[in-house]
Amino acid sequence: MPFADLSATSNFTFLTGASHPEEMVARAAELGLEAIAIADRNTLAGVVRAHVAAREIAREQAAALREKRGVTSADVAARGARGKHDAGGNIPAPKAEPVALAARSAPRLLAASRLAFEGHPDVTAIPTDRAAWGRLCRLLTLGKRRAAKGACILRAEDLEAWGEGMILLLHGGDLDPAQEAAPSQRGAGLTAQAARRWTRRFPGHVFTAAHPRHDGRDAARLMAAARLAERSGAPLVALSGAMMHAARRRALADVLTAIRLGTTVERLGRAALANAEARLRDEAEMRRLFAAHPEAVDRTMEIAGRVSFSLDQLAYEYPDEESGGETAQERLARLAAEGLAWRYPDGVPEKPRAMADRELNLIGKLGYARYFLTVRDIVAFARSRGILCQGRGSAANSVVCYALGITAIGPEIGSMVFERFVSEARDEPPDIDVDFEHERREEVIQHIYRRYGRERAGLCATVIHYRARRAIREVGRAMGLGEDAVAAIASQTWGWGSEGVPEDRIREIGLDPTDRRLALTLALCREITGFPRHLSQHVGGFVITSGRLDELVPIENAAMEDRTVIEWDKDDIDALGILKIDVLSLGMLTCIRKAFALIEQHHGVRYGLASIPAEEPAVYDMLCAADSVGVFQVESRAQMNFLPRMRPRCFYDLVIEVAIVRPGPIQGDMVHPYLRRRRGEEPVSFPSNALGEVLGKTLGVPLFQEQAMQIAIIGAGFDPSEADRLRRALATFRKTGTIHTFRERFVAGMLANGHEPDFAERCFSQIEGFGEYGFPESHAASFALLVYASAWIKRFHPAIFACALLNSQPMGFYAPAQIVRDARAHGVRVRPVCVNASYWDNAIERDADGALALRLGFRQIKGLGEEDARWISAARGNGYAAVEDVWRRAGAPPPALARLAEADAFASLGLDRREALWAAKAVAGDAPLPLFAPDGEGIVEPAAHLPKLTEGEQVVEDYVALRLTLRAHPLALLRGLLTPQETS
Repeated sequence: MPFADLSATSNFTFLTGASHPEEMVARAAELGLEAIAIADRNTLAGVVRAHVAAREIAREQAAALREKRGVTSADVAARGARGKHDAGGNIPAPKAEPVALAARSAPRLLAASRLAFEGHPDVTAIPTDRAAWGRLCRLLTLGKRRAAKGACILRAEDLEAWGEGMILLLHGGDLDPAQEAAPSQRGAGLTAQAARRWTRRFPGHVFTAAHPRHDGRDAARLMAAARLAERSGAPLVALSGAMMHAARRRALADVLTAIRLGTTVERLGRAALANAEARLRDEAEMRRLFAAHPEAVDRTMEIAGRVSFSLDQLAYEYPDEESGGETAQERLARLAAEGLAWRYPDGVPEKPRAMADRELNLIGKLGYARYFLTVRDIVAFARSRGILCQGRGSAANSVVCYALGITAIGPEIGSMVFERFVSEARDEPPDIDVDFEHERREEVIQHIYRRYGRERAGLCATVIHYRARRAIREVGRAMGLGEDAVAAIASQTWGWGSEGVPEDRIREIGLDPTDRRLALTLALCREITGFPRHLSQHVGGFVITSGRLDELVPIENAAMEDRTVIEWDKDDIDALGILKIDVLSLGMLTCIRKAFALIEQHHGVRYGLASIPAEEPAVYDMLCAADSVGVFQVESRAQMNFLPRMRPRCFYDLVIEVAIVRPGPIQGDMVHPYLRRRRGEEPVSFPSNALGEVLGKTLGVPLFQEQAMQIAIIGAGFDPSEADRLRRALATFRKTGTIHTFRERFVAGMLANGHEPDFAERCFSQIEGFGEYGFPESHAASFALLVYASAWIKRFHPAIFACALLNSQPMGFYAPAQIVRDARAHGVRVRPVCVNASYWDNAIERDADGALALRLGFRQIKGLGEEDARWISAARGNGYAAVEDVWRRAGAPPPALARLAEADAFASLGLDRREALWAAKAVAGDAPLPLFAPDGEGIVEPAAHLPKLTEGEQVVEDYVALRLTLRAHPLALLRGLLTPQETS
C-alpha cells in the first residue's frame, strides 16, 4: 500500500518550517506520495498555496498526457462545451478522461493544522468533510480571538467541543523510552493521558503519531510508541516529521530557528537540528524506517481514504441583500432606476438608460446583483455620514455603478464597455474598489463589522515576506556578522533583490566575498528571500459572507484595536473564488471634501465629484504648463516633466497620463512611440485588425494592463486557463517572480500569429513591468477624475485648495512649506499663525476687497497638541492681551505657551519671539495660584530688554517651529554672497 505524509510543516509555521507549501507539494509529487497534509502550527494560512500547487501539478500532468495521446486543448474545450448542455448542467466525465488519469499521479492535498494546547501534547487535526473543516476553523478562531495578534491559546476542552469529524494525530508518543518507564506529567505520561481522554471522546478518530529522529535510538523509541498506542487504543501512524522538502534546507532551518529565538546559529545548542533528516520521504524509505511496524505506514493511506474534504468544496456565497420582499435583482434594478433619476433630474437620456438595461441584464444572468448591492450599501452609509468616496475597478466604471453612486464617472465622461469588465466568459466576480477619505475610513470599517458581524466579515491578511534588506539584517545577525557589516551590506540592496549583492559591491564596502561565513550568509539571504515571516492586515480588502466567515477560514485579532483579520491573503481568496471588497483610504478625497465644504461656505455653491464643470480649457492649460503642485497623481517630478510633452486637452488624456508614467509602459518602451504618434511624427498602425480593436484608443501602443492581457489572448493565442495563470503570476510577481516562465510561450505565440519579434519582446517586457506595478484602464479612469477635480479646485480656488491640502496632511509629495510657497506664487495672501485669529485647522478669511486669504492654523506648529489648540480658540472671546491671559483663560500649559511663542503666534500682541518666549517662561505651573491672580499681591517684574532677532534668525526659527516661513526665502538672504561681484 502506498504512503501518505499526514503532517508536514511548511514555512507558514513562521520561522520554523524551511520550505514553501508549493515546494512540499512538488517534492511529494516527485517522490510519488499519494497524499500530503500541510499541517502548520495553529494555522491554515499555507493550505491554499499548497492546494493551488497541487492543482497546477495535476493540470501540467494532464496537459502532458493529452499531448502524448494527441488530445488538444481545443478538443477538451469542445467536449466541455458540449457537456454544459447536458441535463442537469453537469459536464459528463467520459471514460478514460486524460485529466482524471493524470490527476491521480499528482499528490492529493489534505488540509490540516497542528494544534498546540496548553498542558497537552500537540495534535494534528485533519477534517474529513466540509462540516469538520468549519469546526476546525471555529476552533482556531476561538484560540486566536482570545489571544493577541499572532498567538493562539487552545485548551483541551476546546478540542472536545469542536473536534467532531476530524482525524486526530497525537504527537509525543515517540519520546525517549526512559519516559515510558517513568511516566510523569510531561512526555509519554502526558501523551498517554491525552490519548485515553480523546479516544473516549472521539473513538476511531485518534491515532498516535511517530517519526524517526535518526539519533540511534529510533528502534526503541518507535517500539515504545507502539506499546503506548496499543494501551491507549490510538493506533500507530508513521510520519516523516518533515519541516523541509529537501535536506539542503537544513542550514536555512537553523537560521530560522536562530531568528525566532533571537540568538545566533553558533549558540543554538540543542535547538539546532541534529541532522538534515527532517524532510519528505518516499514510500520505500518510510517502509525501511518502520520495518518493525509496517502497519503504521499502511495506516496512512487508510486515514487518507477516510478524508473526503477538499478546498474545492468551499462554496462561497455573497451576503443576502434582499429587502422588503424584493429579490436582489429587483432591488438592484429599482435602485439603479432611482439613481439615474437622481443623476439626470431633467430626464434620463436614451444612451445611459439603454446601457443600464444591458448591464442589469448581464448582472442578472451572472448572478452578481448581491455583490453590487453590498458595495452600494457601504457607499450609501458613507454618503449618509458626509464621507466622500469614489469607486474604481473592473466593474466600477459602469452606468449601474454611476447610478448607484459608487462612482462619479458618467457615460458623458468615460467610454464604458461593461462586457470588458463583467464577462460571461470569466467565471469570477467583478472587482470594485472604493476609496474613502483617509481620516474617516475607520467609520466605514466599523460600520461593516456592525452590520455583518465579526463572524461574517473580516479583513484579508497580507503575508509579510522577506525582502533582500530584511533578509540581510536578520540572517546576518543570526550568522554572527557584526552590526557594521550587516548595515553596510544592507545599504547595497534595493527592493526584493532576490539575485543578491554582486561581489564587486561587496568588495567596494571593504568586505571579502570569498570569506566562508560571509559567502554562506549571502547564499542564505538569497534562499530566505520570499519566505513568509508573519501575517499582517490588508490595507482594506474585506471578505463578507452570507454564512459564517469563521467556518470558511480562521479569524484572528489584528494589531489595531477593533480589527479582525482572516488568515488568507488576496491571492488565496482569489484562487478560491471568494469575494473581496477593497475599502481603501485616499488622502486626496479628504482634501477634495474639505475644499468642497469651504467653497460652499464662502461662495454658496455646492459641488460634488460628478457636478464639477467638465472639460474646462483653463484647467488643461494649467496642467500643460506643469503647474501641478498638490494635484492628485500628477504632482511628481516625473509627471511634471511629462505633462508638457503629453499636453492633455480632454478627460481621456488624463486617463492616459495617469497610467503611462508607470513601470509597465516605461519598461516596455511604449512611452516614446505613443508620444510620437500623438504628435503626428509617426503613423498610427496596428499589428493586426484584431489587435487594432484593443489598441485603437491608445494609437496602437499598449498602455493599460487590460490591453496587455488582451494581447496575450488575441496576439499570443493564450487560452482562458493560460490567461488566468498569467494574471495570477502578475498578481504575485513581487513575491514569487514567475512571470518569466511565460516568456517563451508568449513570444512563440506572437510569432506564430505573424507579429514582429521586436513587438512581441516589447509587449512581454511591458507585462513584466505590470507585474512590478501595473495600472488598469478602469482604475486610471477613476483616478483621472480626481486629477481633474483637484486641478479644477487649484485653478479656480487656489486659496481654498491650499487650505484643504494643509488640513489633510500628511499626504502627497510636498511639505507644507512648498504648498504655501506655491499658493503665494498663485496670488494667495497667506497670514501667519496668530493666537487671536487662528484655529486648529488652517482657515479662509475674507479681506476687505472680497479676496480670500489663507490663515495658518495651530496644526502647523510643531509640538502643539490639538486639545490645547482647541481650548485656546474656544476661550479666546474678544482676544488675548498677554501671554499670561492664554495661561489663565485657556489653561494652556507652559510647554504649549512656549511652542506658541517659538512660532511667533503672539506677534499681534506686539511681542516678538524673544519677548513672548520670555513671558512664557515666566509662567510656572499648570494653573495660576490665587495669590497671584489679577486682584492678588503679585510682584511687578522689571521689563527685560532683549535683542531683536535678525531676519535670518527669524527665518531659521520659522522653519524650526512651523517647518515653513512667510518671510524671505532662505536663499534670498545669501543672494549677495552668491552673486559674482564685478571687478573694476
